[in-house]
Amino acid sequence: MKNIKNIFIKTKYDSDNLGHFGKLGGRYAPEMLIPALEELETAFNKAKKDPEFQKELMDLYENYDGRPTPLYYAKNLTKKLGGARIFIKNEGLNHTGAHKMNHSLGQALLAKRMGKKRLIAETGAGQHGLATATVAAKFGFDCTIFMGKVDYERQRPNVFWMEQLGAEVVQVLHGTQRLKDAVTATLQDWIANVDNTYYLLGSVLGPHPYPSMVRDFQTIVGLEVKQQLKENYNINQPDYIIACVGGGSNAIGIFHPFLDDKKVKLIGVEAGGKGVKKIGDHASRLQKNPKIGVVEGYKSYFIQDQDGQIQDTHSISAGLDYSGIGPQHGLLFQKNRVEYHYATDKEVIKAFKILAKQEGIIPALESSHAVAEAVKTAPKLSKNKVIVVNLSGRGEKDIFIVAKALKDKKWQSFLKTQI
Repeated sequence: MKNIKNIFIKTKYDSDNLGHFGKLGGRYAPEMLIPALEELETAFNKAKKDPEFQKELMDLYENYDGRPTPLYYAKNLTKKLGGARIFIKNEGLNHTGAHKMNHSLGQALLAKRMGKKRLIAETGAGQHGLATATVAAKFGFDCTIFMGKVDYERQRPNVFWMEQLGAEVVQVLHGTQRLKDAVTATLQDWIANVDNTYYLLGSVLGPHPYPSMVRDFQTIVGLEVKQQLKENYNINQPDYIIACVGGGSNAIGIFHPFLDDKKVKLIGVEAGGKGVKKIGDHASRLQKNPKIGVVEGYKSYFIQDQDGQIQDTHSISAGLDYSGIGPQHGLLFQKNRVEYHYATDKEVIKAFKILAKQEGIIPALESSHAVAEAVKTAPKLSKNKVIVVNLSGRGEKDIFIVAKALKDKKWQSFLKTQI
């Protein structure tokens, strides 16, 4: 990591100066938020050119967040599956247990530079909310986290920890009570409190400059993979990189440094839920007749009806249970640079169990989608091929969901004793 001097790299798949990824992206925001977005864009552009900003960020990555995270050769899993060698980029070993700290630290530093006093954020799985609450505590910000009621209940451990860190966690009771509704509530709060508040957005979506900015802070993941493959394993480049895709921050972070190298095959894995045939059973935006729309400040692909109304989604993982996808992912889909597959809930639970029992690693359910794809892909490849799986987070937060899915009677009995 000490050899990584610059995380702000360019590829031919970047946005233009107005935040357009081809015809996607952009800045579709209420008029009263335009000055705040312009202020943010100016601050970010200045920070990118300031060596002191990147020096402070890299120090936080290393000495507070615990970077670099390991790139681990999953020898047991490789042997069990046969075929390609599987390497795991273990972002679950970040402080707070997921990749979300990468962009939360970067944005907190920006908010500090801009003189803001309060952070707000949306969260689904709770990992972004937890990361935001963490940096708020460290830097002395007031903090409010918006979370759909469905996610609030199924990710209760993260709610508890956010509150211990001093954040106010607000249940969103309108709409589907999931991530997209939390985003809407956060935008409404920002409009009401724009002067003193920084919206610490949690993925590569929203109005410009958020998709590019969050991606740039996540690029540390892919840059570390490049370095670790060469230095630790004498491998010049992987053949495949696999990552789960909700909004798409962990995926774009590991993909970005490899986008201009066509020899590296990139696979994003969406939430297939109960199956992708029926609307409401999944959260796969790019699988069947994807539709472009403008929602929550940006243009991209969304699960919507013929009238453009956003439809319900389902995933066993709260972090992938979202109707939209980041605009750069939309461009990469259009250009056929990244393949977008899906994994069903059943495949995800199976992958979760395989990784836990073969490698002693308990993955987040979001990350288990990427593991599920690796389980399908590795046996089809020769043993000299290399797959890197981005394990975006660890799975302690999912204990209630997993125990319910596995029908664990011992856990159910324990819960009854605690009531």
